[in-house]
Amino acid sequence: MDPVSLVNPDRDTTFSLLEEMQARGVESFVCEVADLSADGTRGFARAKKIAVRRPTANDRTHATLGDTQRLSFDDVDVIWMRKDPPVDDAFLFATMILDRADPTKTLVLNRPSSLRVAHEKLWGLWAADLGPRTMVSSKPDDLVAFVKSLGQGVLKPLHLMGGMGVFAFSADDKNLRSAADLLTLEGKRPAIAQEFLPAVKTGDKRVILLDGEPVGAVMRVPRADDIRSNLHVGGTAVRAALDDDDRRIAARIGPKLLELGLFFVGIDVIGGKLTEVNVTSPTGVQEIDRLDGRTGKDRIASLVMDAVEKKLLAR
Repeated sequence: MDPVSLVNPDRDTTFSLLEEMQARGVESFVCEVADLSADGTRGFARAKKIAVRRPTANDRTHATLGDTQRLSFDDVDVIWMRKDPPVDDAFLFATMILDRADPTKTLVLNRPSSLRVAHEKLWGLWAADLGPRTMVSSKPDDLVAFVKSLGQGVLKPLHLMGGMGVFAFSADDKNLRSAADLLTLEGKRPAIAQEFLPAVKTGDKRVILLDGEPVGAVMRVPRADDIRSNLHVGGTAVRAALDDDDRRIAARIGPKLLELGLFFVGIDVIGGKLTEVNVTSPTGVQEIDRLDGRTGKDRIASLVMDAVEKKLLAR
């Protein structure tokens, strides 16, 4: 995961999962990707035991870490890969080291090899009819022409997260070509041009899929002066119910996710159209629980851990 010091205990899904495991008496350890190593066929982590707590007025801390220990992958029941993007070399190399876990001994969530396959902005293109019209190209002229053909469009980088580097343009915007040059490094790196979905003004829905099935959703509504609805750039979380579009999309992509061992996934849906499939470190769990008023066994983290325990028992 990312450094524990950067965790937001009121928002981060990783914190919610750690809290649920702790409540169940599970001993948890944390590390960063630089703490992973391989010795021949075996994988290891320099990890620290963690205890988490909700901050109070008298104690604003949210975690206590123990001493560093060298743990073999084969000596733990479950490894969670919860490192946030970017999916850069360090991230990809970490997934390759995590491949050293013996699947008969240790469950790795999500499957490391599939994290390399299911690019969050590109993987869903196999079901292009579920999403907005999309072009991927390293050529600025291609991206500009695509937006002009639509009259309005969005440009996105492939390697960033959380709405970073996302721009919306009308066909006659004089900044369009400059943005295409910037995002493609003047023709050296692919970027995305996508149909603008007016429904984004009312929100971008995050739907949590567990073993391919939708279990909850939250609507992220953008600020009046921004098209991006991501919470960390000022979007507001609003209660949302699962609807027919969410179930239709999940029914289509769920079997593929199961096949790839992508157990815990967040999909983004705007106006009934699939825009991204988040497999690295999906979030939104705490917002869903709060807005839905979920308690006890109905909380998303509890549903997740029930499913994990079921998988372990089945093995």
